[in-house]
Amino acid sequence: MTTVTVQIPAGWPATEERARAVQDELRVRVVLDEPGPPPGTGRVTGVDVAYDDERDVVAAAAVVLDAATLAVVAEATAVGRISFPYVPGLLAFREIPTVLAALDALSCPPGLVVCDGYGLAHPRRFGLASHLGVLTGLPTIGVAKNPFTFTHDDPDAPRGSTSPLLAGAEEVGRAVRTRHGVKPVFVSVGHRVSLDNACAHTLALAPDYRLPETTRRADALCREALRAATAYSARPSTLQRPTSRYAES
Repeated sequence: MTTVTVQIPAGWPATEERARAVQDELRVRVVLDEPGPPPGTGRVTGVDVAYDDERDVVAAAAVVLDAATLAVVAEATAVGRISFPYVPGLLAFREIPTVLAALDALSCPPGLVVCDGYGLAHPRRFGLASHLGVLTGLPTIGVAKNPFTFTHDDPDAPRGSTSPLLAGAEEVGRAVRTRHGVKPVFVSVGHRVSLDNACAHTLALAPDYRLPETTRRADALCREALRAATAYSARPSTLQRPTSRYAES
C-alpha cells in the first residue's frame, strides 16, 4: 500500500465566501446526462477521511474493489493538514486535497468513485461527490448516512426499496434500503452517473451490511492511517504536496 503526504494547495480557499464562489464556478461543469458504468463491472473505489483536529491532521484513503467480487485490488492513503474549517455545506474543502492525493497514489485507475457524503443532495447542489467528479473527470456518487437537510418518506422494509430525497418538489437523491428493516442510506449523483445507476451500484456494493463495502473499507483504512500518523508525532507543517494527475487545469 502507498501512503503519501500533502500540504494545503497554494491558493486554496481560506474563507467561506471564496469557497462558495468556487462551488459556483465548478457546479456548472457537473455532467448529469451520462448513465455511468454498469453495476458489477470493472472497478469501483471508495474514498473516506478521518481527522485529528487537535493535531491539525487529516488522513484520506482510497480503496479499489473489483466490482464483481468486491475483492480489494489496490489501496492508498494520504496524510496532510486540515485545509478548511468545519462549515456545513463546505466540507469538501476540508477533504479534497488529501482525497486527490490518495487517488493519485493508486496503482490502477479507480473506475467509479463512491464518496461517504453527498453529490447533488447538497444545499448548493455541489457536495463532495460532485466536486471530486468535476476535478478528476471520474464518475462519482455520494452515499451518505443521513439525509442532511432534505426530506423523505421511509422506504418500504424490503432490501432494495427506495423513496425520493426531496428539496421541496425537486428530487436530489434517494433513500435506499440496503438491508431489510434497517435504516436506509442516502444516495445522490455526483458526476457522470444517473441516479438509477447510483442506487443500483449502492445495492451491489452492500450485500451484507447497511453501508457499501467501498465505504466500510475506506473508513477502516483512513482511521488506521490517522492512527499511524499521530502515533509517530507527524508534523503536518513538514508534509510535502505531490503533483496530482487530477489537479484542476
